[in-house]
Amino acid sequence: IRRAVSLVTDSTATLLSQTTYALIEALTEYTKAIYTLVSLYKQYSNLLGKMNSDEVDAVWQVVIGARVDMTTKQQEYLRLESSWMTALRLCSCDPGCRSFPAGADQASVTARSHIQVLKSQVQEVRLLSQKAETKLAEAQTDELIKARGEDSSLPQGVLGNSDDDPYLRED
Repeated sequence: IRRAVSLVTDSTATLLSQTTYALIEALTEYTKAIYTLVSLYKQYSNLLGKMNSDEVDAVWQVVIGARVDMTTKQQEYLRLESSWMTALRLCSCDPGCRSFPAGADQASVTARSHIQVLKSQVQEVRLLSQKAETKLAEAQTDELIKARGEDSSLPQGVLGNSDDDPYLRED
């Protein structure tokens, strides 16, 4: 029974390891896609007001392509995260519950420490992707602010604020 429990523990640990590495790779690819999009937003913001409408359209096509790529990678990492959670539950429940009664203490202790290591690795990569998502939000905000700044450089009459013109008011 001990040998069988150890084999089950090893098998679930292998499943967890493989899904963890796949999840980490998917999260890393997602993070890279985010940083690509951040870079595009920053470049666009720096060129704002210096491009004609055809160039703006071309840049936005690249941005849209990068968004699609990022979304695809996000969906892949979310799919793998679901598999990882399933593997985590299998590894946490089955060997841990059955190892001690069967006398396979070492297998249980090893499985638990393995789970903790893998959880911390995934958490580190998640933090990196969250940091990238924050930078993306900042880049998008900066781009919007600069775009609004371009609009505010237009004459007042174009924006419809003619009420503030003292010569047009009735006193």
